[in-house]
Amino acid sequence: MSIDRIHEKVLELLLAEPGWQSWTRYLDIGAGRGSLITRVKDRLKVESSACDYTDTLMRLPGQKVDIANLNHEPLPYADATFDVVTATEVIEHLEDFRQVVREIHRVLKPGGVCILSTPNILNLNSRLRFLTFGFWNLFGPLPVKHSALYSTGGHINPVSWFYVAHALMDAGFPSVSPHIDRKQRSAIPKLILLYPFIKLMAAWAMSKERNRFKTLDEANEPLVNAMNTTDMLLGRTIITKSVKAK
Repeated sequence: MSIDRIHEKVLELLLAEPGWQSWTRYLDIGAGRGSLITRVKDRLKVESSACDYTDTLMRLPGQKVDIANLNHEPLPYADATFDVVTATEVIEHLEDFRQVVREIHRVLKPGGVCILSTPNILNLNSRLRFLTFGFWNLFGPLPVKHSALYSTGGHINPVSWFYVAHALMDAGFPSVSPHIDRKQRSAIPKLILLYPFIKLMAAWAMSKERNRFKTLDEANEPLVNAMNTTDMLLGRTIITKSVKAK
């Protein structure tokens, strides 16, 4: 389940988008108990739709849940239906999150807003855990055939900022902006100690990618540069905002 801090940031990003007063249709994917829908509807006068793999989690009175297994099924909506689509703490549970991103682009109206969130595996705590244990934060040894899809036991797909942004742009969104819910205080001492080394090694790696491997271009280099910003190194959750072209 998503937590309040993530929902607060999602609402902040929505209200920062010009023209939000004219939005009429909203979809929350992986709606769970309906907490984010409640927050959004408290501020936006929208008709809400909820999509999830089950309707047994919903606690919002009167909120219908459209059931779909997004590992195997498309979103059950027509093209260009929604002004806003959110999917908070969802893509790490999916076998093929890129297909779901393409579906989100399909059901959004031109100019519609997509906001996704997922655990930030690029923060320093997570990077160091991977170095020593081989698993990112909030990802670990999975129970075979007994994972609860809605819990951290259902985290089957660690996706970093670059690949989330790449999937969104590959689906047709012209750009993606990264945000975080909060900075992890426990990562600050590690940042002070390791930041010069990270910047030096990142510059060396970028030089090789640019000059030797020719993997960087105008479209992807800003995404790569964002991977070692202080927000990315400290942020607990990565939250992306993208707007469908009009």
